Amino acid sequence: MFTGIIESIGKIAKMEQRGGDVRLHIATGKLDLSDVALGDSIAVNGVCLTAVVLPGDGFVADVSNETLSLTSLGQLSTGSPVNLEKALTMSTRLGGHLVSGHVDGLGEVIAKSEDARSIRFTVKAPDELAKYIAHKGSVTVDGTSLTVNAVKGAEFELNIVPHTAQETIMSEYEVGRKVNLEVDLVARYLERLLLGDKAANAYAESGLNMQKLMEAGFVK
Repeated sequence: MFTGIIESIGKIAKMEQRGGDVRLHIATGKLDLSDVALGDSIAVNGVCLTAVVLPGDGFVADVSNETLSLTSLGQLSTGSPVNLEKALTMSTRLGGHLVSGHVDGLGEVIAKSEDARSIRFTVKAPDELAKYIAHKGSVTVDGTSLTVNAVKGAEFELNIVPHTAQETIMSEYEVGRKVNLEVDLVARYLERLLLGDKAANAYAESGLNMQKLMEAGFVK
């Protein structure tokens, strides 16, 4: 688990082809690795990866074809900057929100503008994720916990303050950029919970609709 509070901007030091998938060598910058052991989890642009080698100035992680196809990691190249966060501990401050490091889909930056010292982005999520994104709710973009300012269909707006722009890779975003999205855990579990006993049926419809909300007592 993670918090969505980025601890360091690292970079891809090397991308090594290994039997059809990829081994990433990641330089971790200011990230403190003194408490990291082999097998520990580190989020890279919001993707939970396992450290398999610790050379001292970073870590090495294997990335499967499944992960490459469902996230933006496959679009990276040597030198690409990445957001980094170590897995949380019981003593970690939960400054963002609970993040699993499991990417739900790829979004696209469709607008960027300046607003005083902030940067405003509009991101288009995949249609199937739109129902999980709510006004003033939480969303994770490339591993960064952010508050949704506005929602219109599958599009949502973000306001990035100077500190966030400086401490993450978001200052480099331009229109057309693909970003990893993870929706709020609570929204996903609530949808499953509303299925009730029907959840055991492999053919149960997983989406929310008015009938399910009425049955659960949310709509009269």
